[in-house]
Amino acid sequence: MKGWMGCGIVAIVLLIVLLAVGGWAIGIYNGLVQKQIAVDGAWAQVENAYQRRADLVPNLVETVKGAAAFEQETFTAVTEARAKVGQMTVTPEILNDPAKFRQFQQAQGELSSALSRLLATVENYPQLRATESFRDLMVQLEGTENRIAVARGDFNGTVQDYNRSIRVFPASMLAGMFGFGPKAFFEAEAGAEKAPKVDFR
Repeated sequence: MKGWMGCGIVAIVLLIVLLAVGGWAIGIYNGLVQKQIAVDGAWAQVENAYQRRADLVPNLVETVKGAAAFEQETFTAVTEARAKVGQMTVTPEILNDPAKFRQFQQAQGELSSALSRLLATVENYPQLRATESFRDLMVQLEGTENRIAVARGDFNGTVQDYNRSIRVFPASMLAGMFGFGPKAFFEAEAGAEKAPKVDFR
């Protein structure tokens, strides 16, 4: 009788320990899932901001083309950079592939560079800068660039929180087992440490 009671107590203790460990593991897993969902949500905001810019580019090019018809090389560079961005299939899985993430960032950087060259070209056409449609587009583009910067900053903050969570003990023990790998950050573009010259006179 005493033997059965001893076994029953051991079984109850083991059950309590298993439930505690299971609850702990489920809590960590759910926390990592929530952080991964937050990264995907922040990524969606980045994509949204970049899409807004891509949608503005054709209008900007057409507006500038009317006044600067002979700047064909600049228009071609902008159009090609936008097309390259549009050809990329961007899914949340890109966050798990550092090489594809760098390709995405490089394509967006090329579009930014082409837009900068286009805006530098506009400096030669004061009559264009004075038109209402151009000014409206510039306000929208400036707002979009600000949205991109904010979305990228928010994304990097969310990724930092997620990456820290999968690396600290004890979550690090479970992260690898359940396939939670590190996510890539947006990095500053080459030359970003130099302040750009901006002049909308």
